[in-house]
Amino acid sequence: MTKGTPSEGKKSGKVSHIRCRRCGYPAYHRQARRCAKCGFPDAKIRKYAWQSKRLGKRLF
Repeated sequence: MTKGTPSEGKKSGKVSHIRCRRCGYPAYHRQARRCAKCGFPDAKIRKYAWQSKRLGKRLF
């Protein structure tokens, strides 16, 4: 059996992410039981410095 393009067709119809209880985005991974956006069920919200532009940047 060849791999590659023919295997891509078998992926249709499967849902790996569902709606998250905390953030509401469809980023909760069913198998890993963790939200890719907010990090639920961790107590702290998933947040990184690189997610937003730095404010107060001086332009010289």
